[in-house]
Amino acid sequence: MRPEDLRKYFPALERKVYGKDLVYFDNAATIQRPQQVLDLWNSLAVNSNANIHRAVHRLADEATEAYEQARLFVKNYINAASREEIIFTSGATASINLVACAFGEKFIGEGDEIIVTESEHHSNIVPWQLLCERKKAVLKVIPVDENGRLEIDTIGDLCTEKTKIAAVTHISNVLGLVNPVEEIVSICHSKGVRVLVDGAQGIVHSKVDVRKTDCDFYVFSGHKVYAATGTGVLYGKKELLEAMPPFMGGGEMVGTVRFSGTTYAPLPLKFEAGTQNFTGAATLKPALELAAEIGSDDELKKSGDAVRDYLYSELESVPGLRLFGKTGNMELKIPLFSFCIDGVHHEDLALILDKMGIAVRSGQMCAEPLMDRFGVSGMLRVSLAPYNTMQEAEYFVKSLYKAAEMLRR
Repeated sequence: MRPEDLRKYFPALERKVYGKDLVYFDNAATIQRPQQVLDLWNSLAVNSNANIHRAVHRLADEATEAYEQARLFVKNYINAASREEIIFTSGATASINLVACAFGEKFIGEGDEIIVTESEHHSNIVPWQLLCERKKAVLKVIPVDENGRLEIDTIGDLCTEKTKIAAVTHISNVLGLVNPVEEIVSICHSKGVRVLVDGAQGIVHSKVDVRKTDCDFYVFSGHKVYAATGTGVLYGKKELLEAMPPFMGGGEMVGTVRFSGTTYAPLPLKFEAGTQNFTGAATLKPALELAAEIGSDDELKKSGDAVRDYLYSELESVPGLRLFGKTGNMELKIPLFSFCIDGVHHEDLALILDKMGIAVRSGQMCAEPLMDRFGVSGMLRVSLAPYNTMQEAEYFVKSLYKAAEMLRR
């Protein structure tokens, strides 16, 4: 399949911005949704709008079936051992907060240690900081080098007998570099340390096999991988999820409720209190079906690699441009590029590109510690999806030169 053929599934890509064809290069923030996801989303909202797992009538049965079919598909997609290991949340942020609170309540005490990396999204930093404040625990950081690569050789020394969990990103949303999570997990486990992997970008650009990686937790958001917004997944090893207390109390997550005491529902409902986003969560199935189709398409991979390599080469040639997240092995680089241009503010650059019909991201990308590491106030980020074409990439490069020249005058 060619990118041009794939684009036909995505209605949003047909629109114009300021009279120009939309070039959507902000996919790392939110990817566009295909028609099959929109159709299921609308159908459930209109025809099967009923609370799940409760009533016995037809509408409730349809909604419950769609919701649980999505869970089963996610389980198979990431190769989890059982459906009980798949918890639906509102996104990766909610999934990380769930683990930080529930795992933290059970396993973290005063003086214990938690490890994160310097390249984490705020969502994989702040929940652990809050946990450290509550429990008087200590946060430690794996640094990155000048090219943005994690300094893996520091992990062994950072892990001590007090270290309980490490939270690491699969792929940085700023640097676009694939981290060696399997190696990180192996090192941490050899020290008795559990590992959570933030897969917000990993689920989009890598084949995820949680049993092969052997991570203890893996989290991702639906809106990054073609599904509805407000959807997310927490994978956790069953024995850990069973040992952790509930994150929230309410309907659905209970076994029996008495004023003398309450028991909790079995997994996965134990962590799914209240009315879930059942119309949204169900879209994970068609979204991941499409992701699987894309991932197995050699023509799309070849095209995507060519566009990525072209942009990497062109950006390195732009005068005064500083590219973050460099690598000599392009197989470890996703089509995501963050950069600064001397004498040009990233926000001004993004605004001019927008007038040219090009949607990009500017700012700190919810990674302020990484901005501090590289001594910048913000960056401009270009992130592509399989539906982006070489024609769009070439137009972007020409527009970038033009916009930078305008701002330097």
